[in-house]
Amino acid sequence: MPRGQKSKSRFLLLYGSQRGQAKSIAEEICDQAEGLGVVADAYCLSQKEKYNLEKEIAPVVFVVSTTGDGEPPDTALAFVRGIKKKTLPSDHFEHMRYALLALGDTNYSNFCNCGKTIDSRLQELGAKRFYPTGHADDGVGLEIVVEPWIEGLWEAVRKALSEMSASGQERLDQAETDPNGYVGKQDEPNTDKFGGDLNIQLLSLHDPVPGLSDVGPQREGAGAEAGAAYTLLTRSQPPVSESSLSIPTLPPPFIDVQLLNTSPQEVISPFSLPHVPVSRAVRLTGEGAVKTALLLELDEHQMDYQPGDSFDIHCPNSCAEVDELLRRLGLSQQKSCSVQLQLRADTKKKAAQIPSYIPERCSLQYLFTWCLEIRSVLKKAFLRSLVEYTSNPAEKRRLQELCSKQGSAEYNSFIRDPGLCLLDLLRAFTSCLPPLSILIEHLPKLQPRSYSAASSSLSHPGKLLFVFNIVEFPACAERPIPRRGVCTGWLADMVSSVLQPSGGVHTQEMNPGLQTSPKVFVSLRPSSAFHLPADPTVPIVMVGPGTGVAPFIGFLQHREKQRQENQEAAFGETWLFFGCRYKDREFLFREELENFVARGTLTHLKVCFSRDAGDGEELGPKYVQHNLHLHAQQVGNVLLKQNGCFYVCGDARNMAKDVNEALIEIVGKELQVDKLEAMKVVAGLREEKRYLQDIWS
Repeated sequence: MPRGQKSKSRFLLLYGSQRGQAKSIAEEICDQAEGLGVVADAYCLSQKEKYNLEKEIAPVVFVVSTTGDGEPPDTALAFVRGIKKKTLPSDHFEHMRYALLALGDTNYSNFCNCGKTIDSRLQELGAKRFYPTGHADDGVGLEIVVEPWIEGLWEAVRKALSEMSASGQERLDQAETDPNGYVGKQDEPNTDKFGGDLNIQLLSLHDPVPGLSDVGPQREGAGAEAGAAYTLLTRSQPPVSESSLSIPTLPPPFIDVQLLNTSPQEVISPFSLPHVPVSRAVRLTGEGAVKTALLLELDEHQMDYQPGDSFDIHCPNSCAEVDELLRRLGLSQQKSCSVQLQLRADTKKKAAQIPSYIPERCSLQYLFTWCLEIRSVLKKAFLRSLVEYTSNPAEKRRLQELCSKQGSAEYNSFIRDPGLCLLDLLRAFTSCLPPLSILIEHLPKLQPRSYSAASSSLSHPGKLLFVFNIVEFPACAERPIPRRGVCTGWLADMVSSVLQPSGGVHTQEMNPGLQTSPKVFVSLRPSSAFHLPADPTVPIVMVGPGTGVAPFIGFLQHREKQRQENQEAAFGETWLFFGCRYKDREFLFREELENFVARGTLTHLKVCFSRDAGDGEELGPKYVQHNLHLHAQQVGNVLLKQNGCFYVCGDARNMAKDVNEALIEIVGKELQVDKLEAMKVVAGLREEKRYLQDIWS
């Protein structure tokens, strides 16, 4: 290295991500590190050939998410299994100094479980934290923890590097490091770098903005009502409007895009998956139901699934939204052009890559339809990039406020909580015109949507049934245009012409010769544990209000076939706790469930209806947790004396929490122990895989 030139300090950055959140945060840390003159060697935990923790002499930073019922993401499974080996000595990682950021969601019972597991195991193996562990909650907003955690990380990294060097563990390339231990150009003062006072290089802004009070949407054809609603999003308000702003460092661009007039390569879909026809579509809810529930039957002969398994539907974005986005970007006339991507030669982004989920030279319309999650909630880094492509000074200032540290509360109120996406923002900020490359860099991969199988292959050979509510997002002040869920809206539209009315699920299949039979792309996601007990004599308690009843229909169909084929065998009792708002409109699978009871497959069916008036009679239990309390002795007997299993499926945000609390109270009452001891017993049921959840938020 030439004289006078210094190497940069480094640390190892490892991430485990299921749907891209942890990876995105790791990339943000990496980008900030580059701006501070530090090298972050970033790898996915699955890239074991790229790093060696047994020999690592630099600080290590982990960013890990949790998926399913407290499970590690797929990319971290092998790593977690490896460090949990009981043969590892207690000083295996004695040399390691680490920091860990765990991502989770408090709507789920095992909050940040993967991060906590790695954290505790590293401690057991002798590793030492150089910075307190962060636990970020997606239920209230990851950024609430993530942003201050990253902000404080740099001082901690500096100290860790200094201490590790002083203790005799040399940093990589120490021979080429500045003799003063400072990082940065030799002819610059070091007060902005690791050698002096820490500065994360956040830009300070406090410029008067002409016409600030006149900010508002100027969309052609926008009505006064929409304009007034958008004002809440676009208008600066004190105290933020009067504050100096600390905004994030501009993410380094890394993609060049060319639109070619040559014909794009023929791409049917981005998935090497079966295109499965829908053989039946039935509306399960009656007129006046609060939510519309549909049952779809897929003609699927290749999947070997068990009741309790989930599967993914790979869906496109709304055609109308894609067309509107292309118009807004001025690209409508180029939608059939093929997209050619390449890395910028001058990019400062470390380990930059072309997204692997974008097929080579696909069309522009295909890119937005099948590849990018255009409905994803705008992150602050994306907002920061959009600032650079906003010409109106007032709108530019407002975007700076929304991505700033001072504007965090407004970001939550106007962006995160109402779920604003790119198209929502472009409708409101009319002078914002980002290039295509920025969208490809910031919009995440379009993810499949997961559903639970509502059938048994024993009962429905060659078929796969599932149930869903059509998700509706009503208009709100920040987003005055209503919309449907990406996947449920697409499915509902696709089957609308062949949808059969409510009145039971035993309805006719569609004409097998129908040329326009709807089709979907499907892939199986086998459940590791959410299955019937291998021993059919084990009793089970199932809790599934609303569409949460779906997997239990599969359970009961499967159990009924087993009973028919083994009439001399013994089977454990089965309990189902079901609930909905109205008995006459939303009692899903009512006929089938009552038939299960009549035939002895379902031993106990306990139902509740939260909004029925009671017809002059005394009101019964309102929610499933109330019904559990009414049958506390029987439920306790199944779980505590008969070693039965307890299954919960449905809403994580409210129902699953309330059911968990009810179960703790039931255990405490039946065992005559305090709440802490009851919680330990319930935790033991989870560890034994006798308390299982299939929940969503």
